[in-house]
Amino acid sequence: MKPPWASGSLKNPVKFRLPTAENLVPIRLDIEIDGKRFKDAFTWNASDPDSEVVVFARRTVKDLKFPTAFVTQIAQSIQSQLTEFRSYEGQDMHTGEKVVPIKLDLRVNHTVIKDQFFWDMNNFEGDPEEFARTFCEDMKIEDPEVGPAIAIAIREQLYEIAKQGVASVRESRTNKKGRRGMEHLSTSKVGSPALDLGKLFDPDASVQRGKSECDAFEPIVSHLSNEEVDALEAREERLPR
Repeated sequence: MKPPWASGSLKNPVKFRLPTAENLVPIRLDIEIDGKRFKDAFTWNASDPDSEVVVFARRTVKDLKFPTAFVTQIAQSIQSQLTEFRSYEGQDMHTGEKVVPIKLDLRVNHTVIKDQFFWDMNNFEGDPEEFARTFCEDMKIEDPEVGPAIAIAIREQLYEIAKQGVASVRESRTNKKGRRGMEHLSTSKVGSPALDLGKLFDPDASVQRGKSECDAFEPIVSHLSNEEVDALEAREERLPR
């Protein structure tokens, strides 16, 4: 299957941003120190001052009564993710196809959600949080942690697709430069093969299913027993990090 930008215009890129009303950064933390583990996922406004990161880390550690060593680790992890996001700001990206498939496959406490749907990459008024709230209402999900987890999962996938759009612009421009350069190398001996930029990007990374399959896909919500949750968490703990 073609990457999300394959059928779009490569001549009219837009400036990097997520196709959402609020250009928030999805942040995911998974930190372990001295046998204690902290996992969380939330959004952050990239325009907020960096001083807020340390304030948040200190407040979180205090509320959870975690060792103070977590403050530095939490702050550094958030800061590195914000720095990566900001590095894309101002860069050109291709949006390509008008809609891209988004896949949900997550567990939040005792609730398991599986769904797949399309998101308009050219609509910068999209609202993952509102979508998540409506989803929970329609599916009669009462756990208040499910909605934010769904919104984060959507934002993370949109972020990955947007980054691929930036990579697409870079690739197309590099290829153009390469073609011009070959005009001067036609009579020269090349000591090494040309870099195949296409191999650096996975064209199927954000495209999970064909449109016909998505049209027939219905959301699935299941509820696990305490024993099933314990078994899953024990299995996750054994996985390499």
